Amino acid sequence: MIAVSTQRASQAVPSSSASDPVTIRLRLIGQMEAWTLTSESVLPTGRKTRALLAILALSSPRTVLRGKLAELLWSRRPEEQARASLRQEIHRLLETLGPAGPMVLVVNRDHLALRPGSAWVDVDEVMRASPAKPAGLSLLDGELLEDLDGVDTAFDAWLATERERLRDRARGLAEVLLRDQTDPDGLIAAAQQLLNIDRTHEGAWRALMRAYTARGERAMAIQAYERCRTVLGDQLDAQPSEDTQRLASDIRATGTARAAPTPAPPPSPPPMPAPRAEPRPSNRAEQRTEARGDTRADSGHAHHAPRGGARVGVLPLQVIGTTDAEAHLGTGLAEEITSALARFAAQTRDEGAIRRAFDLHFLLDGSIQRAQDRLRISMRLLDLRAGNQVVWSRRFDREADDLLTLQDEIAAEAVAQIDPELLLIESQRVAARPVADATAYDLLLRGLSLMDRLERPLFVQAGELLRQAITLEPDYAAAHAWYAYWHVLLVGQGWAKDPSLGIAQAGRLAERAIMLDPQDAKALTIAGHVRAYLNRRLREAISLHERALTLNPNLAMAWGMSGVAFAYIGDLGEAERRLQRYKKLSPLDPHAYFFDTGLCFVALLKGEHEAAVAIGRGVSEMNPAFSAACKPYLAALGHRGQSDEAESVRTRLLALEPGFSVQKFLAGSPFEKDEHRDHYAEGLRLAGLPEV
Repeated sequence: MIAVSTQRASQAVPSSSASDPVTIRLRLIGQMEAWTLTSESVLPTGRKTRALLAILALSSPRTVLRGKLAELLWSRRPEEQARASLRQEIHRLLETLGPAGPMVLVVNRDHLALRPGSAWVDVDEVMRASPAKPAGLSLLDGELLEDLDGVDTAFDAWLATERERLRDRARGLAEVLLRDQTDPDGLIAAAQQLLNIDRTHEGAWRALMRAYTARGERAMAIQAYERCRTVLGDQLDAQPSEDTQRLASDIRATGTARAAPTPAPPPSPPPMPAPRAEPRPSNRAEQRTEARGDTRADSGHAHHAPRGGARVGVLPLQVIGTTDAEAHLGTGLAEEITSALARFAAQTRDEGAIRRAFDLHFLLDGSIQRAQDRLRISMRLLDLRAGNQVVWSRRFDREADDLLTLQDEIAAEAVAQIDPELLLIESQRVAARPVADATAYDLLLRGLSLMDRLERPLFVQAGELLRQAITLEPDYAAAHAWYAYWHVLLVGQGWAKDPSLGIAQAGRLAERAIMLDPQDAKALTIAGHVRAYLNRRLREAISLHERALTLNPNLAMAWGMSGVAFAYIGDLGEAERRLQRYKKLSPLDPHAYFFDTGLCFVALLKGEHEAAVAIGRGVSEMNPAFSAACKPYLAALGHRGQSDEAESVRTRLLALEPGFSVQKFLAGSPFEKDEHRDHYAEGLRLAGLPEV
């Protein structure tokens, strides 16, 4: 673990000294890079973590307020959730920068900063360049942080300002260097350097044309004009100015270039940049759109939408017989879970008072108790509208040696398990109310409660409810995402009258969902599954799943669906790892029948047929109507020669999907590797499934 300074907040980090050498090199121009002095890459893998490091580097030597960092990277989330997500990213950044040595970052309660002198940053070299020492300009060979567009709308706005600031500084210096040149060779080099910074700079294009003409290279001068015309047309939708056109005409007509007007005396060199201001957060009213959809209990991503949803309060866990170091764990866990489940953190243990004061629907509380070298953490979720009924409880027993990791793990597992409980309870509550005047949120919950049962008449009704939700509120991202998932099941169950139409509709709905809310991790991972299972665009699917996990690393659905995608491309080890991560996060997930089917065909493809049969039996008990689970289960039985059980499963599969055959399996198989498809198909043949 990297050492962290815990000094008091201040406006600037204490200056470095000769004893604080550079330990990390950061390249921010072009694609971001981060290296130690021993050439070990310490570039964070997550885009948010990279963006955090970039903000600190571009703000150095000044500190940056945590609140401002949260605003820049999570502008669409409530403040509590944004700060919790920031804490997670700081933890990841500290781990990633560990090989660079201690004290790279200064972290305290209110501020973050790079320690002055600890990092070499290419942008600083560009900003320090001068007419006397212009070498730094050569580093500007690309766009600033060109691979970090789209991290967040507020970050994008901040990045646009930083890019313009860098370009303005570099352009001003390059203009001075161009004015200082007199010989053609120097003019050509200086003009090209300026054009590398600003392709639309007509003064540089004209200087280039004159220099080529002076060297007797008329064709090169005319070619420079044509390039200028193309650039201006492509980037500005404009024609060259009259001066530039006149110069080109002169060169074409006479082979000479009219002298440029006598320039004004060159200005003084651009001043050294003032210390960078701390990043300015976006205006919440302008930049943050409240997320719309079902109650989201994903760690770091909870929103309580105006459409409806559960409001959850989280109390600091009671601490019993622990050490001073562990006494902070109760509050820390409450903060982590609060960021995912509620807007409010109550400070009283009177449940009635809490409900009256905060209009809460649920309350999460618990305790932490030491038992020798282990900690026992007990939690429970109370439904305040049902007389404080306990609707979820869990006990976590962990070693007490790494409290920070323990806090992260337990918060992640608790949130992942509470999420489906909340959705289930809210669905049941909505189903008990009259249909009249139902909101889009109500329609969504009703649809989800019917869809999972996979009984065809109710499934059709679920689709109609989801369609109505979208009709009622066309910008409802969650409804679009779940309706796309409904189409996945429609095609997968063999119920689509026109499968190609169902596939196309699923794709349109998934794309619309992520367009409406690109920060919705569930929508992203559903879109990823559509691309993998229906469209066979497996790499695109994995990219969407990774984006979902970057937004919410504790989303069990994303771990499960990404595991399925990795199984499709043949990376069975990674597929199993991800599916097991889903199981650990949410062992009682109501969609377990779907994700455990992934574990079933992973075991089948690994040749672990006995394990595949056991998983298949379990899935069949959870949801016997899910036809996709019957297929790897049946293939495993075929390979094991268990004909009696195979006959029972085959009969059920053909009742669910009449006409299903080995040929149909091969035609619709998403598996990329021939040996996996062949092994699967051979198991189906051995189990007695018809070939055609």
